[in-house]
Amino acid sequence: MTLELKLLLWSTALALIQMLIALVAAIAQVGFLPLVGNRENLPAFEGWAGRAQRAHRNMLESLIFFAALVLVAQAAGKTSAATALGAQLFFWGRLAYAPVYVIGIPWLRTGLWVVSFAGLLQILLQLL
Repeated sequence: MTLELKLLLWSTALALIQMLIALVAAIAQVGFLPLVGNRENLPAFEGWAGRAQRAHRNMLESLIFFAALVLVAQAAGKTSAATALGAQLFFWGRLAYAPVYVIGIPWLRTGLWVVSFAGLLQILLQLL
């Protein structure tokens, strides 16, 4: 398995962990029973629960692009040191981004997002 595919797997695991953290935060804020139902009329999640939910949603949005780029690079036989670097920038940027977002450090969060986005661009540029 190439490094890019390994990091795609680890990025997927990270998204699953973020989902569980967001769930625990939601349970802490509104309790278990409201989450078992259809989730109508739930209050907006605030504080770390809201940040955990938004961080998870942001990861899902980014993961779609990362998966597409890694899979196209793999299928096209265009994996290289440059695509491996892009995958590493994405993964490590996202790994650091998640707790920074949940803790609530805005400028650092944005900087880490830029690192992960640069990783996406790095892979994309190798495919054009």
